[in-house]
Amino acid sequence: MRIPPPPASLALVILVGCGGGLDYPETNEEEVVEMLHGVEVEDPYRWLEDDNDPEVLAWVDAQNEVTFDYLNSLPGRDALEARLTELQDYARRSAPFRFGPHWFIRANDGLQDQDVLYRTPGPGTPEDEWEVLLDPNGLSDDGTVSLGVTSFTKDGALMAYALGEAGSDWQEFHVVEVESGEKRDDHLRWIKFSGAAWTHDNGGFFYSRYPEPDPDAAQGGVNRNQTIWYHRLGTPQDSDTLVLARPEEPDWLFGAEVSDDGRFLVVSIREGTSDENRIHVVDLGDPEAPSLGGEATPLLDGNDASWQFLGNDGTRFYFLTDHDAPRYRVVAVNVTRPAPGNWLEIVPEAEQTLESARIVGDRLILGYLEDAKSRLAAHTLDGAFERDIPLPGIGSVGQLSGGREDEVVHFSFSSFLIPPSVFRYELASGETRPHWAPDFDFDFDAFETTQVFFSSSDGTEVPMFLTHRRDLRRDGDNPVLLYGYGGFNISLRPGFSPWTLAFLERGGVHAQVNLRGGGEYGEAWHEAGMLENKQNVFDDFIAAAEFLIHDSVTRPSRLAIAGGSNGGLLVGAVLNQRPELFGAALPAVGVMDMLRFHRFTIGWAWVSDYGSPDDPEMFPVLRAYSPYHNIAPTEDFPPTLVTTADHDDRVAPGHSFKYAARLQEVHGGGEAPVLLRVQKSAGHGGGMPVSMRVALEADRWAFVLHHLGVD
Repeated sequence: MRIPPPPASLALVILVGCGGGLDYPETNEEEVVEMLHGVEVEDPYRWLEDDNDPEVLAWVDAQNEVTFDYLNSLPGRDALEARLTELQDYARRSAPFRFGPHWFIRANDGLQDQDVLYRTPGPGTPEDEWEVLLDPNGLSDDGTVSLGVTSFTKDGALMAYALGEAGSDWQEFHVVEVESGEKRDDHLRWIKFSGAAWTHDNGGFFYSRYPEPDPDAAQGGVNRNQTIWYHRLGTPQDSDTLVLARPEEPDWLFGAEVSDDGRFLVVSIREGTSDENRIHVVDLGDPEAPSLGGEATPLLDGNDASWQFLGNDGTRFYFLTDHDAPRYRVVAVNVTRPAPGNWLEIVPEAEQTLESARIVGDRLILGYLEDAKSRLAAHTLDGAFERDIPLPGIGSVGQLSGGREDEVVHFSFSSFLIPPSVFRYELASGETRPHWAPDFDFDFDAFETTQVFFSSSDGTEVPMFLTHRRDLRRDGDNPVLLYGYGGFNISLRPGFSPWTLAFLERGGVHAQVNLRGGGEYGEAWHEAGMLENKQNVFDDFIAAAEFLIHDSVTRPSRLAIAGGSNGGLLVGAVLNQRPELFGAALPAVGVMDMLRFHRFTIGWAWVSDYGSPDDPEMFPVLRAYSPYHNIAPTEDFPPTLVTTADHDDRVAPGHSFKYAARLQEVHGGGEAPVLLRVQKSAGHGGGMPVSMRVALEADRWAFVLHHLGVD
């Protein structure tokens, strides 16, 4: 039976503990016990899952009051926010891209809450000749409306675009005329994880959507039964044409794109977040008068490999795939003869992981990962190697633009010590030259990035990037922030963060580790950190910490750890397993309840990487490392700042609510603070306004610096 809560006015005076002199809010416990696969599982804080409950909202406000009072009292916190604001105040630009006669670019002058989309006469046009096509900064008073997906007609006349509010994954689609900037009446809702694929007659576009959710469902309900629709321009959404639905397969996720020649609709079908997918094709007939009545014909239906459509020449389709190639290759499949015996290998698997491929003009531009560092190469369309495209150092290629009718490639490049810059590659000459770089006032020459390798507990060699002052002394006393992710085939590459610079200039070392579960070394590296192998991810992270200590870079009291989402799960798990290794922890928007994650929002889709709690074989694996279920008393638990957001409809905030409540119950009586920071009007991280991000990072870094003993 549920214990009645105290009146809201008493919420801050009835104590759970007094960690570090803090008076934590009272958190009520329920007598909730479930029998799962013959095991009794207690869940006393399940009531915190209902983020619509007024009692939960009052509890969140009480937690925030304690947290912000504490953070605002930290010495130097305001000065740190001022410095972070200075470091964030630099111009940012995307790589320019073209549709029809128009060039486009996304840009931010530095402190604008959201990036602005501009139309330009050409890729190198001065800023005073740009025209604003869409500026989301004027769409809300607090800067929380963000611009998501943009999709242009082939001739560049129309743009479909997505807007999201308060960081939500839910998007609403609109249409604008590019030449005039006039907004059309089209308005589509209930869209998540979808692009917009225009037919070549400019008559409309394909998109994916979900059924309208229950507005009263806790943590956003569950998102299933995605479908593909065609929206005809100028008509209401309720008259859209249903193109593809599989009600017998509620967990299928659909992606739709129209081929370069406008003849084919190419549908990618995934089950959850698995990299394995199916490819079905609809022949639209005449691109200028497309038919929507055709059936989706299976082309690659084995669901035993990853297939990414790159483009086509008539009935020859090019794909990036890991079929019989764990580190990926490029193959061509003829839609009239799709049997595997007829496939043509264009670029074979290499020693390095082939992370991306794009057809620009008559070339394949391939992006490789070499020990988690980017490499670009140009090949002809028959697969012949042409040349490596030079990069300015250890770093990452970001956005890459160019289409079948282009003769140039623009790409962005960044690293830990290189702000995002744009380069231009000429297909014909092979010449690469800088296109644009920001003016950034920081002494980058005083710092360096190195890559080290260490052995995990089972002997596996794991890479890690270290960024620090060139004059670093290995005396075991350096403050270190160790960051990791380790899941879903996602690769952590060198990337620029102005927030990290404030830590570096205070003598800090930033360590980014490439854990198993990621995609740095292909599918085998991913599989080594998923399902029953998930403990390898935690072992790798712990081994990284031990390496930094044994190599005299730092010591436990000067070592902080951080991670978000799946990385938040990582931080929570290793805190339970080896709390004595760390001096501070920052778990953000984490998946903390591994026995109920599949019951909310899109969480069911993560079963492909985690396994299902409903599976009697996976249940003990998940139960063994679930952060919420494995918190135990210890004197070594470090200061911890748990962060989440009230509009996170990907990893529901109830994960962090329950986890923080359990932490305060077990560790709230110690000297180390255990705090929960809930950002209002924000989501999983995407679309967060710059001003809100600066405040969040100031809080996180002030917490870390204070508890690592850094002035």
